[in-house]
Amino acid sequence: MSASNSYLELLAPAKTAAIGREAILHGADAVYIGGPSFGARDKAGNSIQDIAELVQYAHRFHAKIYVTLNTILHDAELESARKLAYDCHDIGVDALIVQDMALLELDLPPIDLHASTQCDIRTPEKARFLAEVGFSQLVLARELTLDEIARIRAAVPQDTVIEHFIHGALCVAYSGQCNISHAHTGRSANRGDCSQACRLPYTLEDDKGQIVAFEKHLLSVKDNNQSENLNALIAAGVRSFKIEGRYKDVPYVKNITGHYRRLLDALLEGRSDLHPAASGRTQLFFTPDPDKTFHRGATDYFATGRKADIGAFDAPSFVGLPLGTVSKLGPDWFEIETNETLSNGDGLNYLHKRETRGIRANTVKQLGGVWRVWPNEKMFGLEGLRAGLSINRNSDQAWEATLAKKSAERKIGVHAQFAETAQGFALTLTDEDDIRVTVETVFEKQPAQHPAEAEEALRAQISRLGNTDFELDELNVQWSQPQFVPSSLLNQLRRDAAGKLLAARLTDYRRLPRKPAAEPPAKYPEEALSFLANVYNSAARRFYEKHGVKLIAAAYEAHKEAGEVSLMITRHCIRYSLSLCPKQAKGVIGVQGQVRAEPMTLVNGSERLRLEFDCKACEMHVLGKAKKHILQSPSPTVVPVAFHARRP
Repeated sequence: MSASNSYLELLAPAKTAAIGREAILHGADAVYIGGPSFGARDKAGNSIQDIAELVQYAHRFHAKIYVTLNTILHDAELESARKLAYDCHDIGVDALIVQDMALLELDLPPIDLHASTQCDIRTPEKARFLAEVGFSQLVLARELTLDEIARIRAAVPQDTVIEHFIHGALCVAYSGQCNISHAHTGRSANRGDCSQACRLPYTLEDDKGQIVAFEKHLLSVKDNNQSENLNALIAAGVRSFKIEGRYKDVPYVKNITGHYRRLLDALLEGRSDLHPAASGRTQLFFTPDPDKTFHRGATDYFATGRKADIGAFDAPSFVGLPLGTVSKLGPDWFEIETNETLSNGDGLNYLHKRETRGIRANTVKQLGGVWRVWPNEKMFGLEGLRAGLSINRNSDQAWEATLAKKSAERKIGVHAQFAETAQGFALTLTDEDDIRVTVETVFEKQPAQHPAEAEEALRAQISRLGNTDFELDELNVQWSQPQFVPSSLLNQLRRDAAGKLLAARLTDYRRLPRKPAAEPPAKYPEEALSFLANVYNSAARRFYEKHGVKLIAAAYEAHKEAGEVSLMITRHCIRYSLSLCPKQAKGVIGVQGQVRAEPMTLVNGSERLRLEFDCKACEMHVLGKAKKHILQSPSPTVVPVAFHARRP
């Protein structure tokens, strides 16, 4: 196993640099964050200055910062993207997460490159190609099984890191393979502006026009949760464990990062072959609970095989945890039987006519075994609220108050040695990464009048590292006899040593170099690329031509596809989820041979999306075409401009 594959990286999202700091405090070994432009979450950008400050903070713990530069680019944007790459390199960013192969044709700085999940990495052949052209870390498609991950791991060089999403919202389409948003609204998911058509309600019609399902969120899937599969993912070769959520606020990042930090630490305990990818031990001041944070239900997706219950068909919203049952209704209040504790401001909800109805509890009061709730609206407006109804809580004010405060700290363990010198005393600190510093002071030594108290006071003063990144694991005192050492002198030695050690850690930190591309250039696994390859500029076209591709279609955003095409390709199959899959009927007496995968249609208002089922590949294609006004509107300008090509 290579050195890069002996470390497990917990990779957390950050909408802002401040959230990135909290992610590191709560146990992240690396953070991914959007820069000022070209990130696949267009509303989660950050200034170079803010990212620079986050980089400095992260590197204190030898944690890494990755910047997302993972949209497809116009020719007119290539120079700006190149300059952004240099800005990121200059402030110390560890890697760029990339989708557009055009960047590999530009004169980039020697910064590490990671292949985004937007690259649609599903096969060993494509993974091997991306590793050979210079990507050190590959973000695999979320849909892969454990066996498929293992096959990819076996196909790429040992120094290639396999990264996989372990938690958060799921794109129902293969990432980079969805154009519904652009077709219907002109907003491109590949450009970071997805309209999330997959979360809308649809009516499903069969090939005869009969209704199969009415007003269900049939393209909405539950949220990813791989908590039970971490050990199996490690065995399959995953070394970077990624949490989704660059639009998420700080409570989500604190809670989910802390949750997986605890799980990974438990798996690492006692193992000598695997280690955390960054330094320091995290102490949480709360007990993480993923169910307390926004989610649409939990699924491990396809990791352990296809399942019928991956859909969040009833509601794409967060209903929270079961709280109790309505026991009584009053003129301006209702009561809930529950064993939980309620707080003023809690968010409650219930299901009425297949819709989730939300309630904000203005005030609450415990009355024996029940809680009386005065809601934020009149009782007559709470349609469907009745005795016996189940109530959930999706906003727990007490929990959120806990996460609003300081909820974790991260400390790097140090061994200290206090020793006499010819001129006075010296304090040496050695951290868990074997970085060592020594500070000395000149002082006229005097034997302590009370030896036992003197050494006890010395140990107490040296251990006071609370306002630093360090905590004392062990102190070795070396002197011929206990000496009188003023507390002020010990405090100064401790402060100077801690400051010197922090500076040494930053000096010692080394970024990974850019991985060189193979020579001669690797051959791409295919000779023809459809619009699904997302080639949107001349540099990307040149890249694929250099690697043996002969036919290259323009990206969907170029408006060259006027007819019906696959706007989405997904492993989620509505037929399977509704028990209408021919494979499910196989061997069932009276049913076998009666179920065929005929096309179906999703209807939302005037939108109609045709479904075709590729049973051999076990995939569903969602077909449609762009609206006329989208096709007729000029695609964003794609004109050659001066940019620095990659040097030969």
